[in-house]
Amino acid sequence: MSPRVLADLSPLRRSRDLRLLIAGQSISLIGSQITLVAVPYQVFTLTGSSLAVGLVSLVELAPLIVLSLIGGAYADAIDRRRVLFITQVLLAVMSAALAVNAFAGPALWPLFVIAAFAGGLAGVDSTTRRALIPALVPPSDLPATAALNAILLRSAQVIGPALGGVIIATMGLGSAYLIDLASFAAALVAVALMRPQPPQGGGTPVSWAGFREGIGFLRRTPILQGIMLIDINAMVFGMPRALFPAIGTEVLGGGAGVVGLLYSAPAAGAFIGALSSGWVGRVRRQGWAVVIAVIGWGAAISAVAFVESLTGVLVLLAVAGFADIISEVFRATISQVVVPDSLRGRLSALFIIQVTGAPRLGDLESGVVGALIGTQLAVLTGGLACLAGLAAIVMWRPGITRWRVDALGRPPQGE
Repeated sequence: MSPRVLADLSPLRRSRDLRLLIAGQSISLIGSQITLVAVPYQVFTLTGSSLAVGLVSLVELAPLIVLSLIGGAYADAIDRRRVLFITQVLLAVMSAALAVNAFAGPALWPLFVIAAFAGGLAGVDSTTRRALIPALVPPSDLPATAALNAILLRSAQVIGPALGGVIIATMGLGSAYLIDLASFAAALVAVALMRPQPPQGGGTPVSWAGFREGIGFLRRTPILQGIMLIDINAMVFGMPRALFPAIGTEVLGGGAGVVGLLYSAPAAGAFIGALSSGWVGRVRRQGWAVVIAVIGWGAAISAVAFVESLTGVLVLLAVAGFADIISEVFRATISQVVVPDSLRGRLSALFIIQVTGAPRLGDLESGVVGALIGTQLAVLTGGLACLAGLAAIVMWRPGITRWRVDALGRPPQGE
């Protein structure tokens, strides 16, 4: 493969703290992805309901919103490294609680309670990591760094769910949660070794006025509104994740291993897309790149409804994942260029609420629609709604397709 196509690793060579951040997260994310499969699979085996699977994601939404906003405010007020360390410790406690429940019962209600707390803490973690990145690399390295983060996340999303399916089938759910617990050690060591990361200018005190300042910036910046709405639309209508247990067990006639593969397939496609992302830094019309990628996502998801072979479904989900990662890289780049450092924690919180909250609404949407009209028809209507919503957003915010950057990764004056 040409070096012009392979992912650009130069940000890792230039930034010690970026290397530490990625190295620690690469291990802990695999454990987290094992749990991402274990919890919905455990809920489905206890209830036999895709709607219940959707609801377990929905209960994470309110804590995610509240704690992400609080975490974003603290990320603009104090050392961001300290926020990360505390969050990792608390997430490890949540994994331990899941393991205790699995070995002791299991009971259904603790899965909902623990998932709610873990969802909120994950929002704080993601918010702080996102706010950190622009302080570790120059603007010209942001597309490559976004791609490297995507490689990290998607490789974990490939390995973790597939490994989780095997672990659940052979060792049980309790062992899966214990492996997740052990994986947090790497993240804690890496964060402890990083240099202090205070916000520029000494930080902004946590206050209600600070929250309003972040919302006001978003209201004054149409390009941010546009890219956020594009992703919300794609995830709410075009992400049939809550239907994966039903697709794997009922449509495809498999078990836990097949369900794990379904969760892994979009990440596999995204991993390939991120790995072959050496070209992203040369793209100037980044808004158009987002739009084209989301079209690919919606079309691939719609096509899943017509396929009843495991290979065909996995290929289409991988194509969707490839398109999704291209959209993600450019959306992350645009937001990090536009937002000043003094607001990155609070704006990162809004983005993380969108990025992680929208799929949970999508789980509810697909779970409800699947229960009403059937699994495959729910997948088709969701994909088509994603494409229709994209067209409406682009008409409302036409500046998306006009967005461009110069050779140093900076938007021209006035953009």
